[in-house]
Amino acid sequence: MNIDQREMRQVAQVAQVAAAPRIDLYAGIHKALRALMADTLLGLGRADFEDTLELAQATQRVLQLLDFCRSHLRHENEFVHKAMEARAPGASSQIAHEHAEHEEEIGVLAAQATALLACEPDARAAGTLALYRALSLFIAHNFEHMHVEETAHNAVLWGRYTDAELAEIHDALVASIPPEEMMFTLRWLVPFMNPAERAGMMADMRAQAPAPAFAAALEVVRPHLGAREWAKLSASLGLEPDA
Repeated sequence: MNIDQREMRQVAQVAQVAAAPRIDLYAGIHKALRALMADTLLGLGRADFEDTLELAQATQRVLQLLDFCRSHLRHENEFVHKAMEARAPGASSQIAHEHAEHEEEIGVLAAQATALLACEPDARAAGTLALYRALSLFIAHNFEHMHVEETAHNAVLWGRYTDAELAEIHDALVASIPPEEMMFTLRWLVPFMNPAERAGMMADMRAQAPAPAFAAALEVVRPHLGAREWAKLSASLGLEPDA
């Protein structure tokens, strides 16, 4: 990767001592990805391969995860990598190469999941285990990949963009996401944030989105929050207790 390691360390140190944290384009969505990946893998691992409906549901969740991952790659390529290359040519090259590899892996996993549904009953046990192990490796690679983005890539972005500019990049990316995908994203994003992150994101959404869209977002999020989590979010947003 064409990133000066000394520069990366210097920028990271500056960010750590700064009075206010820098805008992080990766933090929230990567929490969502980690949660979705882990939950999908656990669901596949516990699925009853002898139950046709249950197996179909588990494989459908795998396909849903893969579609989300594919969309996420496109968002990063189009907005984040484009911004990096504009001011630090070559800085995203290694991760961009990994993105291409992930696209190929997604295709292989999707074909494997689809084939599992069509296989003979006596082959389901082996097929489910094979898919589970392949998905495990894909997720492991993605966890390492995301760590590089959150450290090395952020160092480049923070060294070359102001927070106002980073906010513009973030807003343009979010605006490009179709409503259905956004609701799916919120389901995995908001519940796995900490209370401060959750309150800040929902307050920002209420300020920018139409009231019906904000209400719909709350409906998507609420079932996946514990009672105390919902109470804290409601208080931070000034909602009625039963809202």
